[in-house]
Amino acid sequence: MGSRDTQGGEPADPPPQELVDALVALLTVEQTGPDHWRGRPQPGGKGRVFGGQVIAQALQAAQASAPEGKVAHSLHAYFLRGGEEGPPTDYTIARDFDGRSFANRRVVASQGEGAAARPILNLTASFQTPESGLHHQAAPMPDVPDPDTLRPDMEQRHAVVERLGDKLSEGQRAMILRPRPIEMRTSDKLHWMNSEPREPAAHSWFRTVAPLPDDPAIHRAIIAYASDYTLLGTAALPHGVSWMRGETVGASLDHAIWFHEEARADEWLLYATDSPWSGGGRGYNRGQIFTRDGRLVASVAQEGMIRLAKRKPGEGDGD
Repeated sequence: MGSRDTQGGEPADPPPQELVDALVALLTVEQTGPDHWRGRPQPGGKGRVFGGQVIAQALQAAQASAPEGKVAHSLHAYFLRGGEEGPPTDYTIARDFDGRSFANRRVVASQGEGAAARPILNLTASFQTPESGLHHQAAPMPDVPDPDTLRPDMEQRHAVVERLGDKLSEGQRAMILRPRPIEMRTSDKLHWMNSEPREPAAHSWFRTVAPLPDDPAIHRAIIAYASDYTLLGTAALPHGVSWMRGETVGASLDHAIWFHEEARADEWLLYATDSPWSGGGRGYNRGQIFTRDGRLVASVAQEGMIRLAKRKPGEGDGD
């Protein structure tokens, strides 16, 4: 993936390695005091902070404070309120447990200073000293096309923008075409542009667009970051509605990840998601992450708020 040659004075896309280096920097938290860490904001970010970013930064703070030799194997998080792009996010650690084999870290993410600080997420991460043991995998890898045979997501995004033309606002156009450090290739239709109801299941390959450092912690953080992609939208598939078309509003409520085995986020990973249930303004979603050779390396679960958007008077009515 190279820089896009643009016309009309538009700047070319940043090189892939620059995009990935910026993602690593975004997810690298800075220690500001004993058991206090700070995550930087997304450069140029607007509106709400992406939930996967807060989860990944909170995990990084927990990993930085974990006992030497212990590796994160799960996290459970609750989103309390939407974070705001612009200010940094602070992460306070509680060292609830340090045992011989397992350890636990509790993280509160907040924005604002002093008495004005407001928590936006609570996360608990568990760590284990690696060991051998009983092993089985009863989850078969879905039979989907290899990523090399699929059209890159960004190519599909450019086609959508070209097809819709003036129907898109400049803000929508910029959001759809924003260069991304993680490449996605889906074996299904882009559900955010497809209005046909279908089975609540989706399959997307993902990887960073350039190599990552060898530190396993950053690979776990980026997998956690990417695990918030496509997940909540799976619950909307049977209903043929999309947030991109302004038909729904949604927000993650909680998020859990189990890291089964080590995996590299700069190599293709398959994210298979499904939604067994939705109702009452909520949607329940599950995800399984496989390596290209079929190893199940992580499992994900999330419940989110998902509501039909309220139409303005006269909107969508016939003549």
